Amino acid sequence: MNSSSDHKFEGWMGVDKSAVDGKMVWQSYEPKSWEETDVDIEITHCGICGSDLHTLRSGWGETMYPCVVGHEIVGKAVRVGSKVTGINVGDRVGVGAQCDSCLGRKGNCEECAAGLENHCSHMTTTYDGKFLNGDKSYGGYAKYHRSPSHFVFKIPDGLPSSAAAPMLCGGITMYSPLKNNGCSPGKRVGIVGVGGLGHFGILWAKALGADLVVGISRRNNKREDALNLGANAYIATEEDKDWETAYARSLDLIICTISSPKLPLSKYLQLLRTKGRFIQVGAPEEALPAIHAFELIIKGITIGGSPISSPDDIREMLQLAADRNVRPWIQERPMTEANKAVVDLGNDKARYRYVLFN
Repeated sequence: MNSSSDHKFEGWMGVDKSAVDGKMVWQSYEPKSWEETDVDIEITHCGICGSDLHTLRSGWGETMYPCVVGHEIVGKAVRVGSKVTGINVGDRVGVGAQCDSCLGRKGNCEECAAGLENHCSHMTTTYDGKFLNGDKSYGGYAKYHRSPSHFVFKIPDGLPSSAAAPMLCGGITMYSPLKNNGCSPGKRVGIVGVGGLGHFGILWAKALGADLVVGISRRNNKREDALNLGANAYIATEEDKDWETAYARSLDLIICTISSPKLPLSKYLQLLRTKGRFIQVGAPEEALPAIHAFELIIKGITIGGSPISSPDDIREMLQLAADRNVRPWIQERPMTEANKAVVDLGNDKARYRYVLFN
């Protein structure tokens, strides 16, 4: 263990809503106060996530500016608290979208006790959050990151850091609802949105053994990519005529990544078989479309949502990726180009995840 520190915390700071337009500024900041359960990480890679853009522009509520975004962090442990187990200085480690939960420190917590820390009502997000001591959390568009060790994960050998980084939010956001809703041999799965999240959905559905994986997007321009990722079929909802009828009652599970309030929800539900499940992971800044009760009742359909996942699931996902050679489609960008990369992501230029590197 090593508790000395001589590194300086600095990164790309969003100071107001204009940050999403490529106007972050590089400056130093004070991380959370050190505790002996913490780990300091020298960042080598940080994925760019759609959540970063929502937060930079205060799309999901007012951001606590100034804010350093980035919650797909991989790097080297350079300071490890004396109470930390399982992580040593020099280890390759990562942090995802959550960096703390109460872990029973505020009294009994049903979620933390059950290993469902991502549902803890006192969770701390990796950026734009507050720790239990009142300190603010700062993310990974930076040189260093400090995190409680419970949410720091060793990266398995054989899994490149650039590939592991986007798995820590984008990857687990798709792995969790697929695993927890029965994606397995014999199942037929649809992934709505072939983008940063959706491409992970296709990769994981195939790795988990689904019999049929269908990519669903608005236009045909991503058909070839979806098939190359492993999809068996593809639906272009704005170009394929009567697709909701042609593919009616064909899927057991749909995971929807779309962050637009204009998604054709009723038509998606027509694709589900009896007792099918529709799980929303995309988070629009406005309400989802209304539906009629009988759209659920007649086939016994379940609609749900899914947020990231637990530390145990994240470790399981990383190991599966290493064991089965699951690799996201990434484009690496230097940390110095973070502003341009954020703008490019907002303009839908990523295919399919940008990863910053120091």
